[in-house]
Amino acid sequence: MQGLMPEEKELRAIVRIAGTDCDGELKLPFGLSKIRGVGLNFANVLVKAAGLSPEMKVGELTDDDVMKVEKVLKDPQAYNVPPWMMNRRTDPTTGAASQLVGSEIDMSLRSDLERMKRTSSWKGIRHSLGLKVRGQHTKTTGRTGKTVGVSKKALIEAKEAAIAEKK
Repeated sequence: MQGLMPEEKELRAIVRIAGTDCDGELKLPFGLSKIRGVGLNFANVLVKAAGLSPEMKVGELTDDDVMKVEKVLKDPQAYNVPPWMMNRRTDPTTGAASQLVGSEIDMSLRSDLERMKRTSSWKGIRHSLGLKVRGQHTKTTGRTGKTVGVSKKALIEAKEAAIAEKK
């Protein structure tokens, strides 16, 4: 009877994909969504484009499967992933849509901010001054330091001091 039992594949505990350690117990889309820059919807499309089953676990991936996933992640448009699903739809320098993953996100954000500061755009000026960028009110929020609001005790003391000076 032992010969009739299906053989279980060896399940790796941690699989390294695109510079991120993914938990081998998770199903493939959920494991891929742990990669920075990959959401659940994009992970589902990524699995489908790589020709893998969404029901398999990350630990069941072979090295060839991991290479397939990384290849699709590197150039999703070659695998007919629509540009509106990518996290950088229009790059300011190239104008092309791309999918940024991991530290690429930080580098592109930093270069975008530096470009805005260099061109002295409104957003660049606000970023360089450390102020809010998107039109929020700044009278009461966004303050730095200890004091937020006005304490009544200080107001009363100031009023009493002003009255005492007039006399």
